[in-house]
Amino acid sequence: MWVVKLGGSLAGEAVLRDWLEMLAGYGGGQVVIVPGGGPFADQVREAQDGWRFDDGTAHRMALLAMEQYGLMLTGICPELVPADSRQELLGALRAGRVAVWLPTKMALAADEIPHSWDVTSDSLAAWLANHVSAERLVLVKPFAPAQLEVEAEEMSRRGMVDRAFPAFVRSGCFQMLVLGKQQHPALKRLLLGSVCRPIEPGFFVPRTR
Repeated sequence: MWVVKLGGSLAGEAVLRDWLEMLAGYGGGQVVIVPGGGPFADQVREAQDGWRFDDGTAHRMALLAMEQYGLMLTGICPELVPADSRQELLGALRAGRVAVWLPTKMALAADEIPHSWDVTSDSLAAWLANHVSAERLVLVKPFAPAQLEVEAEEMSRRGMVDRAFPAFVRSGCFQMLVLGKQQHPALKRLLLGSVCRPIEPGFFVPRTR
C-alpha cells in the first residue's frame, strides 16, 4: 500500500487532473490519497485570525477542510472512492480502486494526534501511513526539491512540512518520497515497478536522526 498526499497547493493547478487520472489509472488496489487543505484550510486560518477562537476548534475545522478538498478530488475524478475509516480504505483497495481519505473520524479518535496547527495534512499522511502499514509515503509539493536526500527535521525547519512531522516519521516503517507537482510521470513509473529506488533529480528520501 502507498499513501500519496496531494498538497492543497495543487487545487488551482491544471496538473491536478493529471495526478488524479494517473493515480486512478495505475494506483488501483494500492494507493490511498491524503488530500491537503488547500483554499479550504486557508479559510479556516483567516476565520481564526479574525475571531480568535482556539486551536482545537481550528483543528477540527481544518480536518473538515481536508475533507472538502478530498470530496472535490472525487468529484473531479469519479473513479476515486472516498473513505473515512480503516475498513472503508481497505475495502476500496481490495476492490481494486484508489481511496481518498476523509480524515475527521479517524484523526479525532487518535489520542496521539495533537489538536493544533503543529499537525497539518503532511503529519496526518505520515500517521495514516503508519496506521495502515503502508510501504511508502509520497508527498506531492509545489516544487521538486534539489537534494536527493534530506532529513525530516530539516524539512520542518525549512517550512516544507509542519512541526510535528519528524515525530510522526520516526514512528513509521515506510520509505518516503517527495515529488514536485509536475512529476506524476515519475510516480507512474514507480507504480508500474520500473524503478526500484528513486534516483532522478527531484526525488529525495527524508530521514530522521
